[in-house]
Amino acid sequence: MSDNFAAIGLFLVAAIILNLVMMAMPKLFAPNKPHREKLTAYECGNETIGRTWLGFKSNYFLYALVFTAFDVETVFLYSWALTFRKLGTFAFVEMFVFIVILLVGFWYAWKEGALEWM
Repeated sequence: MSDNFAAIGLFLVAAIILNLVMMAMPKLFAPNKPHREKLTAYECGNETIGRTWLGFKSNYFLYALVFTAFDVETVFLYSWALTFRKLGTFAFVEMFVFIVILLVGFWYAWKEGALEWM
């Protein structure tokens, strides 16, 4: 039993070390030759007018987050539909509860304005 935990610990340590090495390699080996021309903002070859860095409204990110969450939930609905006959009545009730929770989340996102684009 402890051999399994040792193997998992070994893989965890190896994964952490590999990530640290991969993050350090560009800092060590990538060329770094800053130049005034390279550091200017590039906008389709034209010089920018006004401020170059503009902040986005957080609603765009909330919209994307809500879309991603509901998209993942749709994957669960699809796999449930494929095995519906084998699962029985209990699974139907569980999916009904699941959909109610999704609708409450959708209602909350709508109420908070996360679905407003402008």
